[in-house]
Order: sequence, then structure tokens, then C-alpha cells
Amino acid sequence: MRPPLPPFDLESAKVKVLAAENAWNTRDPERVAAAYTEDSVWRNRDEFFTGRAAIVDFLTRKWSSENGYALRKDLWAFDGNRIAVRFQYEWHDETGQWWRSYGNEQWEFTPEGLMSRREASINDVRIAESERRIFGPREAGDESVLPQQ
Repeated sequence: MRPPLPPFDLESAKVKVLAAENAWNTRDPERVAAAYTEDSVWRNRDEFFTGRAAIVDFLTRKWSSENGYALRKDLWAFDGNRIAVRFQYEWHDETGQWWRSYGNEQWEFTPEGLMSRREASINDVRIAESERRIFGPREAGDESVLPQQ
């Protein structure tokens, strides 16, 4: 069981989104993958894969090149066992160039609260270090909404 469980209402959907944000900000592939079913289906940008082992492999590779990764997710919509989010994260590459990645995700959950499907579309924008606005995990009580740009 991975509460909150579907069907989601506004409060439980917000809790689920913040839990996902917190887990991803640990940059721990095993911890993140534990929130997904053993046969979870993913689309991330142009990659398609299935299963927890593939999720761990993907996240390990992702976080080996996205240095200083810090993420914010915001609830976009929810219905029954589905949640849609928009997100932004910032990171720098091996040359020190900073990036802000903008994206949308669609999630589908089992009755036990595990995510069985994740589809993510993401675009990267080069930014100067002085343009950064996401510095580590969200502070307790910070429920700010992401800026449009």
C-alpha cells in the first residue's frame, strides 16, 4: 500500500504530488522506483521502458549527468486514479552549464497507490546560474506554485 490511495480528491492528489517531489529530490533511484509497480510502463521524453529495474537504470543514468538536480512539481489535474502534474527542475551538466527543464506528466495508479504508468514530456532551456530559482528540496510549508517561465 502506498497512501494516499485512489480515487483522489484535491487534498490527496496534492499529498501524492508532494510525496513524488520529495522522493525525486533525494536522487535515490531505489527509493523512487519503490513507488511504482513491478511492471510500471514509462515514457520519458523519447525513451520507453517497463519495470522497476528499468526505472532504477534510467534514474541512475539521469542523475549521473544532471548535477545539482532540484525539482518542483505542481498538481495540474486529477480524476479517479489519475493525476497530471507540471514540473520544473534545474541542474547543471559536466561543463557547469545550468539548465531548467520544463515538463508535464500523466500518472495512473493501482488501487494500492502504486504508479502503474508515467508519461513525461520535457523540454530543456539553457539558463545562467544567476537565473536559478530552485535551490534544493522545498522548505516545509512552502506551497508556492511554479512560475510560467
